[in-house]
Amino acid sequence: MAFEGLSSKLSGALSRLTGRGKLNEQAVKEGMREVRMALLEADVNYLVVKDFCKKVSERCLGQKVLESLTPSQQVLKIVNEEMTALMGTENARLTWSSSVPTIFMLCGLQGAGKTTMAGKLANHLQKQGKKPLLAACDIYRPAAIKQLQVVGGQINVPVFERGTQDPVKTAQEAIEYCRDYGRDVLIIDTAGRLQIDTELMEELRRIKAEIKPQEILFVVDSMTGQEAVNVAKTFDSDLGIDGVILTKLDGDTRGGAALSIKAVVGKPIKFSGTGEKLSDIEPFYPDRMASRILGMGDVMTLIEKAQEAFDEQEVEKLSKRKPQELTLEDFLSQMQQMKKMGGIQSMLSMLPGVGAKLQDADIDEDAMKKPEAIIRSMTPRERRNPGILNASRRKRIAAGSGTTVQDVNALIRQFEQAKDMMKRMTSGKFMRKGKMRMPF
Repeated sequence: MAFEGLSSKLSGALSRLTGRGKLNEQAVKEGMREVRMALLEADVNYLVVKDFCKKVSERCLGQKVLESLTPSQQVLKIVNEEMTALMGTENARLTWSSSVPTIFMLCGLQGAGKTTMAGKLANHLQKQGKKPLLAACDIYRPAAIKQLQVVGGQINVPVFERGTQDPVKTAQEAIEYCRDYGRDVLIIDTAGRLQIDTELMEELRRIKAEIKPQEILFVVDSMTGQEAVNVAKTFDSDLGIDGVILTKLDGDTRGGAALSIKAVVGKPIKFSGTGEKLSDIEPFYPDRMASRILGMGDVMTLIEKAQEAFDEQEVEKLSKRKPQELTLEDFLSQMQQMKKMGGIQSMLSMLPGVGAKLQDADIDEDAMKKPEAIIRSMTPRERRNPGILNASRRKRIAAGSGTTVQDVNALIRQFEQAKDMMKRMTSGKFMRKGKMRMPF
């Protein structure tokens, strides 16, 4: 889980600070020492840490906080606000060109995840009604073009490539292709290197000079910590970047890059990659990320994921049906839509007060695989009418799904209990004299 270590240490430091009835200068000093150590261990830039702790200390020692009846809430509010400011205050959106196509040029070191991120960005923009084109301008890394073609094929976005032709010429021809075939966004996947070199930067400068991209987005592996900030500074001084995309934010990220890059480089983080799927990309909201790091959850992102994952028409249609009319096909549909929202741990981590408690939790991410396999092993008639599932049918389903008859029986019981619960809720049996009555 992203920022797991940092979140845990910050929560510990702040709990000791906020657990006091009153705040004094000594308490703030001790608390800030632990916060400083937590941030430095997360590989946050030293100067950034120093400035952050200074601002928080000054605000915590303000008269309003010292006299407050709830200093714990005041301290959390201050830390949250300063951490948000550190990462950019608000979501930095992409800008758009007045002429077609709008060009986004991705750059960064090899291994940062540019090619996959190019596909994720294309997929994200396609969902917003855009018609993107991917241009393969990495002619050095073995199979780079093929990888981009595979990624494009998975999201049904065309890939423009001209083999080992000069990348500048390929980018120019890609622009003409966009105009000829009605593609309004061009995403250019450029070559990376294991380290910054003059040859790489010169090629990127030539591409920039010839195609004049609307934005140059620096793609960086968030697990590289403070080193990512140093690389970003070099790219910005040599090339001039407009924004940053953090990849691999779903790993055990230390947090150094996310918390340092805006303060040091001065360029906003625009997106973050949160998983391996091509749908795992999120606009970067500093306030939401600060809340996640501090264990305060991220309800807005959870709501947005739910809205994207669940089919509104399907949900509305389902809500109008009587409990006895629900089928195992409905059960399967709901499980599939929940899977689109990400892993169970990812969803729980966005709930306030839950994230920090998940660090040592043993969560089975494959919990839905067994029920899904069982339902898929049924015939359409069996899914629509579970009442016909006699012993021989259940034995066949268990064999077909690689489970046991007991697993099949457990799923049917779970389904019947869910139907019974819905029936009792809709019939009003939970209500007694205007009060909610529990079903047990």
